[in-house]
Amino acid sequence: MSTAIITSNTSLNHNAGMSEHPEKPERITAIVEILKKNKKLIWKKTKNFDKEILKATHTPDHVDKVNKAFPEKGLHFLDADTIISPGSKDASYDAVGSIITGIDGIENGEFNNFFACVRPPGHHATKDTSMGFCIFNSISCGAMYLLKKYKYKKILILDFDIHHGNGTADIFYNNESVCYISLHQYPFYPGISGSAENRGLYNNCLNIPLPAGTGSREYFDAFEHALKKIKEFKPEYVLTSAGFDANFQDPIGQFNLQSKDFYEITKRILVYAKKYCNGKVGSILEGGYNLFQTAESANEHVNALLEFN
Repeated sequence: MSTAIITSNTSLNHNAGMSEHPEKPERITAIVEILKKNKKLIWKKTKNFDKEILKATHTPDHVDKVNKAFPEKGLHFLDADTIISPGSKDASYDAVGSIITGIDGIENGEFNNFFACVRPPGHHATKDTSMGFCIFNSISCGAMYLLKKYKYKKILILDFDIHHGNGTADIFYNNESVCYISLHQYPFYPGISGSAENRGLYNNCLNIPLPAGTGSREYFDAFEHALKKIKEFKPEYVLTSAGFDANFQDPIGQFNLQSKDFYEITKRILVYAKKYCNGKVGSILEGGYNLFQTAESANEHVNALLEFN
């Protein structure tokens, strides 16, 4: 039984703007520092991948537009929140490559599950728009890779970042092979996309909107609806958008979860992953902006991956 951590040095080279910007390189170093203490983990670097998966996930025009926007010096704004620098191209490509590296590792029997500790995050990037700190939608590229490369028919994406992953919901809105579940603060960024009425074309989207101030008890009561949807869908593979900004000390999110709650969230997911898909779980970092609490929460998430795989 083994868990891999997928990383890339290029994650540290993406400059999202001013030094006080919450999506900063120190998010990665804080998590890596605490995970390095666990000697049971397997460490892997992101490998190169076929870039055509980007154009299968996003529109080709969007990929071309972003590639042309990467600056040789200085900063460029893709939107008011999403800033790119000379180091952003390699970082964003390696973020996508990390989840593909992890998937190949599971399929090749190198490890049982993985956590991709990379940045920038991805779940707000839609088919044709970069937004919300997100350039490419890494987890959606992973799901598309599973469909195209390994011919899986039922992929579950469970998103526990405090923000609704509108990009992931957009990309798979009309794809019955992918079920998207999101628990998130509502109303909150990015807006109305996270309403319960948005169910996907094939009832393949479950939004669980929760109010600001939601604590552990209320969250886990709501989480039962996610587990019921997993039982109905019976996935062949599980991917998680692992955002830790629902922690009570996060400077952006307004939930009141404890770091240990991310262990419980992950454990509950893994119970069903073991039942339906032999424990095949890939996870990637999304949000989480208090450095200490994000690292602590990520460590709880990885401990559960390690203990219940």
